[in-house]
Amino acid sequence: MYHYHKIFKNDMQMYLNIQTLSLAMAGFVLFTDFFGLSAYSKDAEKELSPGERFHHETSLTWRGVIGDVFRSKPKKPPQYKNYPDSKIIKLPKPAYRGIPLEEAIGKRRSVRNYSSKPLTMFQLSQLLFSAQGITGKLYDQSLRTAPSAGALYPIEVYVIANTIEGLPQGIYHYDVLNHSLELVKSGDFSKEITAGGLEQEMLGDADVTFVLSAIFDRVRHKYGERGFRYAYIEAGHISQNIYLQAVSLGLGSVSVGAFLDEKINDLIGVDGQTEAVLYLHAVGTL
Repeated sequence: MYHYHKIFKNDMQMYLNIQTLSLAMAGFVLFTDFFGLSAYSKDAEKELSPGERFHHETSLTWRGVIGDVFRSKPKKPPQYKNYPDSKIIKLPKPAYRGIPLEEAIGKRRSVRNYSSKPLTMFQLSQLLFSAQGITGKLYDQSLRTAPSAGALYPIEVYVIANTIEGLPQGIYHYDVLNHSLELVKSGDFSKEITAGGLEQEMLGDADVTFVLSAIFDRVRHKYGERGFRYAYIEAGHISQNIYLQAVSLGLGSVSVGAFLDEKINDLIGVDGQTEAVLYLHAVGTL
């Protein structure tokens, strides 16, 4: 009987401690609100453009950090996206050892003109591994080549294959966990990616164009609206990895942020809300 009474006392104490902490945090929020400890004044808010408003609404303040504890967030989606009924193409194991990192950084340029030689499957495999390949584990959480806020990895990589040896033209999804491709659509989509990319011809001329999309709730379930920023930042990390790996492989590449969102979302088959395209990256032989 004493044992159960002791557990009850411990549970009650924990409950009271949580209640006390919650009241203290709520008081802090009211304090910061009263003294105006926020990123922008109310007058400034009225004059914000859409881009400025996004930056403002996702800015961190102490009021926001504490308030975020009580704010509802979306449920966490699955960590990995798959196309279970699609054709699977296993990629060669990445094993390339190229030029020193410092040399690759020094040679990195945005290249928009490519030769007619096709990309090899080995080169494609190495580029995808550099973009999002799994490099290890920590507490049963797979870690990848590019950093991600909270190791939540919201970015998905799609491959628009144009001229790759041994790979039919089409749109593929990169299965990170198995280092393989999943066929999404068969066919030549060079005209569609060019049109969706504001007629930037290198997107259709490239041997491959990588499409980086984000499943936002993978980060929003933990970080709230700030998670949108983390997804955009991560796309940049991944693109830089592609750039440097392309240099090391003797390839040319260019990242593209100017595109018609709805057209590219439709092209790869995402809704533009729960998952949306953030960035394009074309790669071709020289």
